[in-house]
Amino acid sequence: MYYTLHQLQIFHAIARTGSVTRAAEELHLTQPAVSIQLKNLQNQFEIPLTEVVGRKIYVTDFGKEIATAAEAILAQVESINHKTLAYRGQLAGRLKISVVSTGKYVMPYFLSGFLKQHPGVELVMDVTNKSKVIDSLAGNEVDFSLVSVIPETLSVNKIDLLENKLFLVGHKTRKIAKLTELKTLFEKAPLIFRENGSGTRQAMERFIDKHHVSVRKKMELTSNEAVKQAVMAGLGYSIMPIIGIRDELAKGVIKIIPVKGLPIKTMWSLIWLKGKNHSPAAAAFLHYLNENKESLMNEWFAEVV
Repeated sequence: MYYTLHQLQIFHAIARTGSVTRAAEELHLTQPAVSIQLKNLQNQFEIPLTEVVGRKIYVTDFGKEIATAAEAILAQVESINHKTLAYRGQLAGRLKISVVSTGKYVMPYFLSGFLKQHPGVELVMDVTNKSKVIDSLAGNEVDFSLVSVIPETLSVNKIDLLENKLFLVGHKTRKIAKLTELKTLFEKAPLIFRENGSGTRQAMERFIDKHHVSVRKKMELTSNEAVKQAVMAGLGYSIMPIIGIRDELAKGVIKIIPVKGLPIKTMWSLIWLKGKNHSPAAAAFLHYLNENKESLMNEWFAEVV
């Protein structure tokens, strides 16, 4: 048998994601390239690794055993690579971070300088919804999570990175009197919400409840990008983090609607489980943030703080 590490990596990704397409996306390969390597690996075994039922691929029991073995092999290879870098005096290891969807506008700017200083550190960043972010942290699957609302169900430590300001925004043609009263506006304005569990949705609902106003709920969308496109299309208003609409505000395709009581202010915080035993890479990143977060905030976010 002459299977390669590349083939094992691809098969492990397929087994983990349950999809050739998602494995290709994760590995930054084309779907045909992944399918070819899966076929080449399968040709070396008499027992099927996968089976296709309908249009879905399933890993067989034998395939699951091969995937488990592949995971162990790949972990050992990663360990060898990290030890080689460490022997050269370079910081090495994997840094795993889960980020709520809007946090993708924040986290990269606090990572860039650190990763340039330490090219031996490998970043794994999962951008997903809040519930999955909290689940990954609770399961100790990641080193850190970036959130705008601290979970009440977990005991965590945190480092605050950036103030999160949420404004009411609308289509560029919306004409509303300056400093409109909340009740007057929200009774007439169709509001676009994020999905249940979203940090933005939670902040928005707390604000509405606090001011005892009724609203017209126009629609519910599952990503910041989808909400932004809906606002740009004139489908309604939304309360959105300014961090995610900087370009649209600069271009004039979205505008802030002045309302008494806004903006809502929360905080982007990097959190980790209390008692977490940090890897050298994670500990070094925390040290980097403590030393540089103010200068990074001023460099990248001066116009939104």
